[in-house]
Amino acid sequence: MQTMASIKEKIGYGLGDMSSSMFWKVFSAYLPFFYTNVFGLSLTATSTLVLVARIWDAVSDPMMGVLADRTQTRWGKYRPYLLWMAAPFAIAGVLLFTTPDASETVKTIWAYVTYLLMMTVYTAINVPYGSMLGVMTADSDEKTIFSSYRMFFAYGGSFIVLAGWEPLCRYFNARQGLALEASNSNSWQWAMMVVGAACFALFLLTFALTRERLRTVPNVSIGSDFRALLRNRPWWILLGGVISFNFLNAIRYTVIPFFFASVVSREAHLSLFSWEVLFYAGLFLSVGEVANMVGVALASPLSMAVGKKPTFLFALVGVMLSSAAFYFLSAEAYLPMLLLQIVFCILTGVISPLMWSMYADISDYAELRFRTASTGLIFSSSSMAQKFGAAFGTAGVTAMLAWVGYNTQADAVQTTAAIDGIRWLMSFAPAFIAVVSFVFIACYPLGKKRMAEINRELNELRAQAGVIEN
Repeated sequence: MQTMASIKEKIGYGLGDMSSSMFWKVFSAYLPFFYTNVFGLSLTATSTLVLVARIWDAVSDPMMGVLADRTQTRWGKYRPYLLWMAAPFAIAGVLLFTTPDASETVKTIWAYVTYLLMMTVYTAINVPYGSMLGVMTADSDEKTIFSSYRMFFAYGGSFIVLAGWEPLCRYFNARQGLALEASNSNSWQWAMMVVGAACFALFLLTFALTRERLRTVPNVSIGSDFRALLRNRPWWILLGGVISFNFLNAIRYTVIPFFFASVVSREAHLSLFSWEVLFYAGLFLSVGEVANMVGVALASPLSMAVGKKPTFLFALVGVMLSSAAFYFLSAEAYLPMLLLQIVFCILTGVISPLMWSMYADISDYAELRFRTASTGLIFSSSSMAQKFGAAFGTAGVTAMLAWVGYNTQADAVQTTAAIDGIRWLMSFAPAFIAVVSFVFIACYPLGKKRMAEINRELNELRAQAGVIEN
């Protein structure tokens, strides 16, 4: 009988994605804006940079997955990377938000080098972290619980960083005697130092509080692992659905700062009962993260009741409708905007833990079907899907903004075409991509009944091989 994980361990695992998500959400929501409005790159240059860096990031994921699968230490094969890479992770983030006082050419080179470095380090710590889910428990339902803890803390970290980023920048502006605007390059750097220190500590806590229970050793060549992956039909289907889902999320996160800078008034205030609060991008995003946490809490009971696939499909339908409805709101409809953001984010919160749990199921399927312990390679594909979606989403937004004539100058008055382009990116673009994701997930074959059969057969196989620790 396998030992069940404690609450402390589940919380510890969740802290790791709190760290990753704090960086990822800053990258998704603010890095394109930083490059164009603070660092000084053009929209076209930013689009190219993001696409190149994130494609490299995605391509490097399988390499890291293969390496992690073949790592053997007294701490396990994936967990030690949390210890080894925590400090480089934090340092690379600070360098990414550092603006050198140099020529345009030198700054462009600096942007490429630091972005590629950050993405490489992110891969080196995040792929092993995600792969841990496949070896912390053999139970499919407990994997969903672990995944729910992971995503709950991820969205908690996202809420903290998105709500606090602009106030942090303003605080460091005030410390330098500058106007309270989140547009000074030094302030962005200092803000990232604070975030980086927190992320460093969180990864160390994850290392200290977790353990690997399943001890598996790859018994085939790297080439055989890749050939098995290419023959894995459920992997291909889920990969398509996840890339699409991450694509639509990347579009939303990238366009929101531009939407608030150009469509919503800078002096917009939201009336909530007797309170008047400033309605800005950070508030909009951070409320969405709280809604994501609600969705994560719903994911496990819903999926256990009706299955992961039906829950995923139901949530995608809601994502389509809530996203498309955003187009029909006026620029002053602040409360309806916030309500649609809450609905949209509850639904994406339901989906997020299901994706990781389904990748863990695919890892079990592959171990039974192909007799290969390639957990890291399979989980690296999920990270690859996230990054491909983010790459094309972010690059697509900046490219379209350039195409519709978006003006990056401070306080610029945007054209009607630019405003319409931003509104379309906030609404119909994510809705259409949700339809694509729905088509893929509708074809996913590993349902509740099939996974019960796989778990039963695989537990017998593992017991014979002695890979489960009591």
